[in-house]
Amino acid sequence: MSRIGKKPVELPKGVTAEVKGQTIEVKGPKGARSFTATDDVDLVLEDGAVAVKPRGSSKRARQQWGMTRSMVENLTVGVSDGFKKELEIQGVGYRAQMQGKTLKLSLGYSHEVNFETPDGVTITAPKQTEIVVEGIDQQLVGQVAANIREWRQPEPYKGKGIRYKGEYVFRKEGKKK
Repeated sequence: MSRIGKKPVELPKGVTAEVKGQTIEVKGPKGARSFTATDDVDLVLEDGAVAVKPRGSSKRARQQWGMTRSMVENLTVGVSDGFKKELEIQGVGYRAQMQGKTLKLSLGYSHEVNFETPDGVTITAPKQTEIVVEGIDQQLVGQVAANIREWRQPEPYKGKGIRYKGEYVFRKEGKKK
């Protein structure tokens, strides 16, 4: 039995859900998102909550049960609160700034890195050493943050690079004479 799948997803105030067959559409103050579940589960709207029930007891149905429930919960959180990833830039001369919809990064290369903001995500740079990625799609927010971080990952000797806020970077000792 799926411990995650058993719990129904409560809909917060201001969020509405509509189930049509295997597709659920969730609308809230930040926007609307939809998800199509596999044929291994049933989506049921009852008492202001969305319940996910497996069809049968096959291994695949049990796997899809918990995953579908998590996806529905991510939809409701996204349209009500949204998702946010914060990045920190460490290193002498490393900085970020927004120019329109383009994030300009100075990361020690011979050129500036221009990162275009994709649709569905907002990027802000409140300080020169901070980047905030926000949106209603958790997967897209995480992917955009990972793409930005990929330009200069934190290195273990000096700790320079782009890291997630609160991320621990294992430091190594340098060469000994």
